[in-house]
Amino acid sequence: MSSPISRLASRPAALTSLALSMAAAFSHTSALADVAAADTVVVTATRTPQPLADVISDTVTIKAEQIAEAGAGSVVDLLKRQRGIEVTRNGGAGSSSNVYIRGANSNQSVVLVDGVRIGSSTTGAANWSAIPLTAIDHIEIVYGPLSSLYGADAIGGVIQIFTKQGKGAPAVTAFTGYGSDKTREADVTVSGATGGEHSFGYAVSAGKEKSDGFSTARPGLSSYNPDDDGYDKENVSGQFSLQLAKGYEAGALFMHSKLDSQYDNGLSAYDVRSKNTIDTASVYAKAKLLPVWDSLLQYSQTKDKGENYTNASASGYARVNTKQSFITWQNDVRIGADVLQLLYEHRKEEVQTNGFDLRDPERTTNSYAASYNARRGANLLSASVRRDNTVYGSQNTGSLGYGYNFTQALRATASYGSSFRAPTYNELYFPGYGNPANKPEKGRNAEIGLRYDDGVNALSASYYRNRLTDMLVNIKPCPFGRNGYPNGCAYNVNRAMLEGITLSAATRLAGINLAANLDLQDPKDETTGKRLMRRAKKHGNLTADYGIGALKAGAELEVSGDRYDEAANSNRLGGYGLVNLYATYAFARDWSALVRWNNIGDKRYDLARNYATPGSNVFAGIRYGYK
Repeated sequence: MSSPISRLASRPAALTSLALSMAAAFSHTSALADVAAADTVVVTATRTPQPLADVISDTVTIKAEQIAEAGAGSVVDLLKRQRGIEVTRNGGAGSSSNVYIRGANSNQSVVLVDGVRIGSSTTGAANWSAIPLTAIDHIEIVYGPLSSLYGADAIGGVIQIFTKQGKGAPAVTAFTGYGSDKTREADVTVSGATGGEHSFGYAVSAGKEKSDGFSTARPGLSSYNPDDDGYDKENVSGQFSLQLAKGYEAGALFMHSKLDSQYDNGLSAYDVRSKNTIDTASVYAKAKLLPVWDSLLQYSQTKDKGENYTNASASGYARVNTKQSFITWQNDVRIGADVLQLLYEHRKEEVQTNGFDLRDPERTTNSYAASYNARRGANLLSASVRRDNTVYGSQNTGSLGYGYNFTQALRATASYGSSFRAPTYNELYFPGYGNPANKPEKGRNAEIGLRYDDGVNALSASYYRNRLTDMLVNIKPCPFGRNGYPNGCAYNVNRAMLEGITLSAATRLAGINLAANLDLQDPKDETTGKRLMRRAKKHGNLTADYGIGALKAGAELEVSGDRYDEAANSNRLGGYGLVNLYATYAFARDWSALVRWNNIGDKRYDLARNYATPGSNVFAGIRYGYK
């Protein structure tokens, strides 16, 4: 039997009517508001700066102001308020976390920091808890498959984090705050740029966050311990650029973040904890080789280091270090109003562990890609192809997108794209679990959408259908007589369907800025007929803020339907609704105060069974700075 989502999607007129009715509901407001961000420029959707109005892919930008209003917390707290995103976390802000885009696994999305891919080659996922919120300037989220631009793992989408940049007159910004669970935070940024023919831009940020936390586990979990599980996070990042001559620029970027977090592992008095470090660094050169030809050559490196301590002996120490190195050569050629992009990328992955030897601690991928973006009157066209030559075989991906502007405000889009996820080191080589014969997972996504943006009101409706094949799952007992782990071995056996509708709207009504999003989805394992674990069929957000002079106050509502904690769908996690409040007040020139109250109803809810989530908590801080 087809799902309600499938029945709605089978009638394009229904989706059109839905989006137009949303637009009509908001079209009678007359107050001006920059809710549509028509002047926003994004990079991630096409790997080159492009006005948001010309982007076919569904894209969201989280601006610096939104990050500042988030107060203390994590990137995960910020992301879960965006459309199309769900999260799980085993405790507080310093605990292990996963981010799902459009129902895709955490390891089925690409995460970039200033264009540099981060993540572990053993798990395939980014360490979200170790990413410092204080170092971030803004975030771009692009939904849908982007393997033809970014290679392996871009099945659900791409999230790119941009650290603070140097521009304008020399400036200093600083923040310090304190909140519940003895959470304290401080950060400072020095930035600016010199003028003249050989201008030099710089931005250096440093921050520290520490919290006593709360018990990550609840009674019922075998590892439960009632003690508090805190965390200590520190980071430093920098960007430097030098104009060598007109059209020629060289630069360097780096980020270092270290997280020391406690977790529960039984009633032992030993300080059970994990230490995680993320390091990214890159050097680049940009050149305008011809008036229509821009070239970028970049070398970058990222390191993901993880250590766990479960007892005082050597048996309690586990280490997994991942290093990835990249050489990227990107060429953008303008052909009239169109852009042809040619790309070469070399990626080398290295893994080091203690306790066992990997069969092959290194693997390389060489990739070649081309894309073309065109605009002809009311028509937008985007096409891209890519070939990744890997140790598990060559992978070809492509995408094709089309947009049509009915009016300056209303646009329809349609796209189709293929993607793949590379088997992780664990799935290929981990003793007793991995299988060197495992193949990449593959995805085929089709979607349609409508967007309305008149500069005052912004609305969108998107339907997507992403079919995955050769899904890697755990098989118990291990097939073919292998001696595996009790939890089974990794094999390509399953299929999945990620299907859903995403709705969003923003406007200004009677002086109040309003924004809302709603996701109706059906992420299903087609082999078993079960819903994918820890995904809800319905989730959404509503925000409202109002400003009077120097004071701005806002409220947020986060809602989610029920989920299941495991693949068999036998352990149900109930739905929940959370209300958060915040206020900022500019009490003097360059000075402002922030107060944030999360989960004001002290709602108890579960993101993972028997793992605690934050109750009612308050955070307040003082910010200094000018732009």
